[in-house]
Amino acid sequence: MKKRVLYILLLIFMQTGFSQNNLLWQGYFSYNDIRDVSQSPTTIFAASENALFSKNTSTNQLKTTNTIDGLSGQTISALYYSVTSNKTLVGYENGLMVVINEADGSMLNIVDIINKQLPSDIKKINHFMEYKGIVYVSCDFGIVQFNLATMLFGDTYFIGNNGAETIVTQTTIFNGYIYASTNDGIRRADIANKNLIDFNQWIKIASGSWSCIETFDTELIAINASGYIHKYDLGSNSFIGYLQLSQAAVDMRESNNYLIVTTASSVYIYNKQLALVRQINSNQILGSISTFTCATSIGDVIYIGTKETGLVNTTISVTSAFENSTPIGPSRNNVFALQATTDVLWAVYGDYSGSYNPYPLDSYGISKYSATGWLNIPYEKVFGAKSISRVTVNPNNENEVYASSYFSGLLKILNDEPKTLYNQTNSGLESITFLGPSYIDVRINGAAFDKSGNLWLNNSLIQKGLKVFKTDGQWQSFSLDGILDKSIDASMGRMIIDKNSTKWWCTNTDGLISYNESINKFKKISFGSDKGNLPTTDVRAIAVDNRNQLWIGTTKGLRILSNVGSFQTDEQMTTKPIIIIDNNLAQELMYGQFITDIVVDGANNKWIGTLDSGVFLVSPNGQETKYHFTINNSPLPSNAINDIDINSTTGEVFIATDKGLVSFKGTATIANEDLNNVYVYPNPVRPEYEGTVKIAGLLDKANVKITDIEGNLVYETTSEGGTIEWDTTAFGKYKVASGVYLIFVAAQDGIETKVKKVMIVR
Repeated sequence: MKKRVLYILLLIFMQTGFSQNNLLWQGYFSYNDIRDVSQSPTTIFAASENALFSKNTSTNQLKTTNTIDGLSGQTISALYYSVTSNKTLVGYENGLMVVINEADGSMLNIVDIINKQLPSDIKKINHFMEYKGIVYVSCDFGIVQFNLATMLFGDTYFIGNNGAETIVTQTTIFNGYIYASTNDGIRRADIANKNLIDFNQWIKIASGSWSCIETFDTELIAINASGYIHKYDLGSNSFIGYLQLSQAAVDMRESNNYLIVTTASSVYIYNKQLALVRQINSNQILGSISTFTCATSIGDVIYIGTKETGLVNTTISVTSAFENSTPIGPSRNNVFALQATTDVLWAVYGDYSGSYNPYPLDSYGISKYSATGWLNIPYEKVFGAKSISRVTVNPNNENEVYASSYFSGLLKILNDEPKTLYNQTNSGLESITFLGPSYIDVRINGAAFDKSGNLWLNNSLIQKGLKVFKTDGQWQSFSLDGILDKSIDASMGRMIIDKNSTKWWCTNTDGLISYNESINKFKKISFGSDKGNLPTTDVRAIAVDNRNQLWIGTTKGLRILSNVGSFQTDEQMTTKPIIIIDNNLAQELMYGQFITDIVVDGANNKWIGTLDSGVFLVSPNGQETKYHFTINNSPLPSNAINDIDINSTTGEVFIATDKGLVSFKGTATIANEDLNNVYVYPNPVRPEYEGTVKIAGLLDKANVKITDIEGNLVYETTSEGGTIEWDTTAFGKYKVASGVYLIFVAAQDGIETKVKKVMIVR
């Protein structure tokens, strides 16, 4: 009961206070896909898919805000900075609104629009417009008032025909009227009218679909859906066509006495006389493919948001080089797969559907994170490899990396440079053939190195679907006809190799396949009590733990093979579920869950990723759920988990979702071979520090005792893995006093020992 209460309290703390708990979580977000921008006289604000950043134009200081700081992981659709209130408003596609007080960084989530009794697909926030302390929020159903002083919503205006919902793209104030551009005309009403909730007060003055409307000096400008700029004529009380753009407008705003109009390929900057001052085309930004999304200005500098390359800027009055003001991060937020080593993290973005369909094919590069920051290898350098779905680092040479493409073959990267794309023309890899000889599609997914340095991998939808790329450069293929029901129908996933050199890999039609070349035998664990007892034939995740148990994740739950050695002894290997007791009822752990990944940490705990339920951390035997992280109680930007990996040295758990990459800094590091590298951190422990003391570099099952200087025991534990934590209390009862504390470490057999010291200052 006590553990359950502590766990609930922990979840409450995580839900309300993760912005203060950055010691545990780290964000690795991409800021390249800009959704909106805003500005103050000294700062540019930008919103990417689900994160924000700002840049002070005087100091060039960059500040980022993401889910680690408390921001939602949902998709952002609008951004506005209020100079008068020093608050930033963030609008989302699902109707959520977040207000950030820039003075202290506090955030308020406002769910009034989400809670409206309206269809969920029409709650998107499109635009913010401030007038006399009231922000008019344009949504896909109408307009909502928001009071910046009280932080409360006011009236909602449904201004469509007969009060129907209508998509409002933008609002503006002109000559005492509020104008709204919608997908069904332009409507206006007297801004002083106290009864604007009555749709009859909104007069339709133009028909058709309109994307933008803005007040510019003495003019009212509107752009229709086809990109035709109109000026409002007071005499006729109508909009007159003025200029046809080559594309539809995606953004229009007044900024610093300029009217700035953005299309996907151009930004047009007009002065007060509506004369074109400068036109910037996307092809002028060398070295990148850019699709423009929005633009604004501060002084003589124009800031342009792009979909692929973040925020770029240049001067308006004179032609100058483009600068990039985007925080460095991965190329995209939808990280499909990753691999962590002790020093680097690799990430790839190509994906496939739940049925292993790679179409539409993705044209993304590869990213690497190290102590020097992010290195993004663009698609232009990967020899046309599409839908890169997996990355494998050679454990004997971490400068040699292989990226599996689920359409184009296998890409070799050496010293961060793509060198060779292996496919059906230059290797033992094969293209699918059932669509005809002219159709080339080489689907490589799971890969793993054996002890000899040979690279094993699976090649889907062909007869000889198991491949090995040997250290001498030779290829060997193995037919799967005898083990798969129909080789050309089987799509294959993750692969691992156990300590006995048995290869295990996932399929979607035949369960789990295994092979050991020393006895030249294939075996299968599949659906059915007499075929292996899996809950389905569709296996997605596999991991061997520190006790040689094989954990198997399927689209319908979890199974355990008690020992991988049973491959040698059992003709038909059989798995079993983990049965737990919850609320006095026996039930199956992870019953019915679509499991996307399983990773074992240094303490033999299991990190289990799911398709839509976040991440679970369970104890070595699965009987205790230590954490269940979701978007509601953690900085996870999404509950859809694509991949998980762990830096075995630091214990950092990297979690890739479809909306961003984050990490949890746990203490379950891999055990060391001796005690020569034991260290304590932080040391000293200062008064302002609220975290735990870590003792790292331990042997597994090492005994750790902590005493005060007089020899009084205050803490004792046995390590699981390479790191333990001490909360600086005397057996959890009270905080120990200031002073020097001795840490005695002994191996399980008592032969090897080590003594360390830590100073605590209260």
